[in-house]
Amino acid sequence: MNEYMKIAKDLSLDNLKTNAGGPFGAVIVKDNKIIGKGSNNVLKNNDPTAHAEIMAIRDACKNIGSYDLTGCTLYTSCFPCPMCLSAIIWSNIKEVYYGNTKEDAESIGFRDNFIYEYLKDFSNDTITMKQIDRDETIKVFDEYKNKEDKTIY
Repeated sequence: MNEYMKIAKDLSLDNLKTNAGGPFGAVIVKDNKIIGKGSNNVLKNNDPTAHAEIMAIRDACKNIGSYDLTGCTLYTSCFPCPMCLSAIIWSNIKEVYYGNTKEDAESIGFRDNFIYEYLKDFSNDTITMKQIDRDETIKVFDEYKNKEDKTIY
């Protein structure tokens, strides 16, 4: 077994004992060194965003002092949910190894597939999205566009 995937698996197994969240673990590696680890802490933290991949990203960013994880590889015990995939993309991780599939997650009660379906066309009634007051909110974007000391990330 891959050494980093074994650590991700062990983190997920440890979570079965702690009941901190679901059976998920993740590890982030850069230059053959682990820079971040995470397990699912949704229940422990009362935080629906505390998935293993997010926790590993937060840990890695803290440890290297940067929001940019370019050159890093993520090992995760399960195919990332849509939220985690977005965080992986935003953090500039370009390589992900996963163990279980999204179908495996669905078979034990996790509803990731429901979100994938919603994202295909936003046509169901999962949430109501209505644009309001753009004429006011766009003013801040216009100021940002002209801001000379901004950092694009």
